[in-house]
Amino acid sequence: MLRLVIFLIAIAGAASGLSWLADRPGSLIVNWQGYEIETSVFRAVVILAFLVGLAVMLWSVIMAVWRSPASIGMFFNRRRQMKGLEALSGGMIAIGAGDRDTATRFAVQARKALPNEPLTHLLRAQAAQLSGDRGTARRMFEAMVSQPETEQLGLRGLFLEAEREGEKEAARQFAERSVELNPKLGWAVDALFELQCKDKNWAGALKTLSIAKKHQHHDKSVLDRRRAVLMTARAMGLEESDPNRAMGLAVDAHHLARDLIPAAVLAGRMLASRGHTKRAAKIIERTWRRAAHPELALVYAYARIGDSPSDRLVRVKKLAQINPRSIETPVAIGTAAIEAKDYALARRSLESIEAPQVTQRVCTLMARLENEEKADKGLAREWLARAVHAPRDPAWVADGVVSDKWAPVSPVTGAFDAFQWRVPADALDTTDKDLLAAKLDELVKLAAPAADAAKSAPRSSEEENLPLGTADAGSKRGNSGKPENARPASGPSRVAVDAMVVPATVRGGITQEPGKPASGGVVTGSGLAARAPTGVDGARSEGKIGEVKPADATPGSVGMSAQKRPLEPGMFIAPKAAEDGGAAGDKAPEEERGASRAVASG
Repeated sequence: MLRLVIFLIAIAGAASGLSWLADRPGSLIVNWQGYEIETSVFRAVVILAFLVGLAVMLWSVIMAVWRSPASIGMFFNRRRQMKGLEALSGGMIAIGAGDRDTATRFAVQARKALPNEPLTHLLRAQAAQLSGDRGTARRMFEAMVSQPETEQLGLRGLFLEAEREGEKEAARQFAERSVELNPKLGWAVDALFELQCKDKNWAGALKTLSIAKKHQHHDKSVLDRRRAVLMTARAMGLEESDPNRAMGLAVDAHHLARDLIPAAVLAGRMLASRGHTKRAAKIIERTWRRAAHPELALVYAYARIGDSPSDRLVRVKKLAQINPRSIETPVAIGTAAIEAKDYALARRSLESIEAPQVTQRVCTLMARLENEEKADKGLAREWLARAVHAPRDPAWVADGVVSDKWAPVSPVTGAFDAFQWRVPADALDTTDKDLLAAKLDELVKLAAPAADAAKSAPRSSEEENLPLGTADAGSKRGNSGKPENARPASGPSRVAVDAMVVPATVRGGITQEPGKPASGGVVTGSGLAARAPTGVDGARSEGKIGEVKPADATPGSVGMSAQKRPLEPGMFIAPKAAEDGGAAGDKAPEEERGASRAVASG
């Protein structure tokens, strides 16, 4: 449009000029070499304009002829470039779609059309990667590295190839070179940081993190968290060799991430060991408010050297007021109260825990409480047996690995800051079962004298011939509270069995075959039994610990839940001992109330 306007303006100007010359007539005489030419001014101007136009046209023709070879070459080059660009476009689309053959074909075409184009090297390298030709891909990336404009792309390609082949040292060198070449590359800084963390090069990782902070690769909160974890890792490594520096690093890490439990535990423990009780307590309190943890409670309780168990209990009570809703609060109070011999407070604290939150650790503490307060090995064993099937306690978990100790990197993948304090998703493992079974065996050994005394008692011939599965506990009870159709028993060797499922790791029981229903029976030679506390007439406990509610108790139920637990392979029926005074009908009132007891039987 602009060109048309300019053209019309030029035509109008020329017409106006010619009209102006026509209105002003005049003559022009040229005398040259004996020739005399006379013409008007108007005609002379028109002839001059015609000659100028003719000269311009002739000059254009001459220049076109002169430049024709170059023009022909440019035509073919342009045509070849168009074909190369089409090949590059089609090849990239084929690589994105995963079409190996098409990508290879377009890579060959691009190589012929545009051999020196950087995108051609990239297309050939990615086509070789798609075809599994690692050697060709590596050569292409090395060719890119030799050219300044494609050096960064080549280094990234070589880094990825080194990681695929497991060459950690080569990958680290490529990442370092990329960071030196351009520290603004986020992938290079992150890759170098991860490799340094996997190699536990905490000092180098801190330097790389400083580069990331300078160029704002991540948010400030993320950078502070990473820096805190790195400083905690360094402090853990220097705790023995350089404790003063380790303490400073732990304190700085706590200030950067106050919810980082390992930093708070380490800082609190090292400050307390040097007599800085107030500083240690302040650090533990800040972290406890954000994330309660058993190690925090332990460090807080022992923050002041020389405190008695009662003093430690007072300190734990103060800590409990900061985060009263956490499950760790009653557990910490219960643990400190047991150590201080304040069993009433320990029982109230542990019984305040709701049934879904009663974990293995809570059951173990209840077993310890029963053992230390009442010296009741039966109830202690009962709580330990319940702990076998109780929900698991939180632990440090990373990539499916459960650990009692925190680590800055995952032991499986090497991922940084991968450990989280949570309940493991997998089922109870063999290690926990073995540990609980060992505790049960220890209680069995403690009750061995009573078992030996029971074994020495005489047995009647009627009892020896009694078949398994006919139990006094399985018979119906009348209004008097005594079992109907009860057989006479001779001495304490007769044991009534209440069908109850406990783990097969407990020794001294009767093995139950898989697929058969759990039933009561009269057995001899059994060890201590452990069963869930029951209320009056077989009522089972529900809700909070120690709270008894009526329920349709079913023989074989155990644990904190009121649901029926089916017998599983590897489980057996453990006997519930009845305190007999001679005959089955003369049971003690405690037995008639349904209280859980465990005695050794011969």
